Amino acid sequence: MKTLRAGLIGSHIRATRLPRALALMCEDAGIALDFELIDTGDRPGFDFTATVRGLIARGRTGVTVTHPYKTDAAAFAGDAMRPAIRQLGASNTLVFGPPLAAHNTDHTGFLGAWRAHMGDAAPGTVAMAGAGGVARALGFALRDLGASDIAVWDVIPDRAAALAAAIGAPARALPAADATDACRAADGLVNATALGMEYAPGSAFAPEAIGGQFWAFDAVYTPSNTAFLGAARGAGLRAISGFDLFRHMAIGSFTAYTGIVPDAETVLPRLETFAPDT
Repeated sequence: MKTLRAGLIGSHIRATRLPRALALMCEDAGIALDFELIDTGDRPGFDFTATVRGLIARGRTGVTVTHPYKTDAAAFAGDAMRPAIRQLGASNTLVFGPPLAAHNTDHTGFLGAWRAHMGDAAPGTVAMAGAGGVARALGFALRDLGASDIAVWDVIPDRAAALAAAIGAPARALPAADATDACRAADGLVNATALGMEYAPGSAFAPEAIGGQFWAFDAVYTPSNTAFLGAARGAGLRAISGFDLFRHMAIGSFTAYTGIVPDAETVLPRLETFAPDT
């Protein structure tokens, strides 16, 4: 039996449902799964490059990458990235090959989640908190979906400016002090920060910033029902959870690893059962 030797690198990822999702698709395909969880939450001196090189040396198939290493994954891939991925500047899936290949299934996963919830509707004007690796995938996806304005801010202002410049029109960076006004004028709100995760409770959006928009998306998927999405639902917004992205992302990552395209209509409902109540 063929074996998929994959894993996940990220900070505070013990509750991830990725191995369960990959195991389901591997079972359907008659493939064994050997999954390695590399949680760096308590490893301040973690060396991403050395770790990935070690995985390659041990004959692993590849590795999925989450917060805060997605830009590191892109840098590691370097010239191995296809132009579309190089433009994003972030990767969440490295397939070791040879040759080495970098993928961004956050980008395709968000497109899938958006279309499942919103059909052909355009995002309109968007206010996005965060400018890290996942924000890069989301920002380009929002542009591709026809967003008319993407206002982005970050605790590191230069990072927001760099992301807006990379995306180009319609993206623009703004100071965090102007975020509430941008939210009030937006059609949609996006959380692309780690706030809301189990180890980082809270919300990137002030209570007074939520209300009057049409939709909201939270990239956090553990837990699925974050304080931000709870507030958004309470204000009548149409909520798209990070778990919606996760389901599509998991299918894309499995395909990147194996070359097998699962039947999404069959797999997506089964992955839905992995979503917790909290």
